Amino acid sequence: MAKHVATLTLIGQDKAGVIARITQLLFQVGANIEALEEQVTRGKFSMTLQASWTPAKFDKPRIQHEIQQAARTLKMEAKIHFAPVGRQRLAILVTREPHVLEGLLAKSPASLGAQPVVVIGNRAELGELAKKKGLPFYHVPFENRAKAEEHVLQLLEKYEVDFVVLARFMKILSPNFVWRWKNKIINIHPSLLPAFPGANAYRQAYERGVKVVGVTAHFVTPNLDEGPIIAQEVLRLRGSEPLASIVRRGQTLETKCVLRAVRTYLTKRLDVHWGRVYS
Repeated sequence: MAKHVATLTLIGQDKAGVIARITQLLFQVGANIEALEEQVTRGKFSMTLQASWTPAKFDKPRIQHEIQQAARTLKMEAKIHFAPVGRQRLAILVTREPHVLEGLLAKSPASLGAQPVVVIGNRAELGELAKKKGLPFYHVPFENRAKAEEHVLQLLEKYEVDFVVLARFMKILSPNFVWRWKNKIINIHPSLLPAFPGANAYRQAYERGVKVVGVTAHFVTPNLDEGPIIAQEVLRLRGSEPLASIVRRGQTLETKCVLRAVRTYLTKRLDVHWGRVYS
């Protein structure tokens, strides 16, 4: 018997009784709680909860109403995301490197397993590429990160996005943003994490003289390049290989790794426990 699945995110100022209030509410609307994770950072409470319903107990309008009413009472922000019936809807965030975006858009929705619906860039360079593929493109400068993130969050709601890929998006997202999309943002980083996090990873590897380099697709967390790893790809360096060649070959791997991570995300249920992904 197929079940209905949803992810609930709750964010606000920390206070007593929040978890008890929400779990009791979900019990009242017939939910089975499958996973729950919460944290408090500098007085800010965030909770991500996965719940499921049998068809007989699933009443979507009532569930939405009760959750939003509870959030207003608690003076918190609630977002409930129901697992889609058809293909999941994908938003792609970019800066100016085109290779990962090109790789994603080269696949048909059937091959990719998802439907790209919007491209958002903190620079304008890749707008034409998105439009050639028939996708709307939004240029959202990040000079003011809080305002930019609020704009992006509004766009994700507008296009009913299910998950996000950072296709060489070169801006750091705040905890305020990441908490709202926990384990639904996939990033590609040009190193075998945890080695060489941050900027210029290929140069770091080149200067350290490593013999094997690679790329890592991972879920985004508030800690830079420390999120749970979904997929990795590696390549062996050739003797005296110049940095430009390493970058070129690495970029090919980046696209391959992102595609594998997206398919893994879509075709398997990925459980994240203590910073590790289990499928």
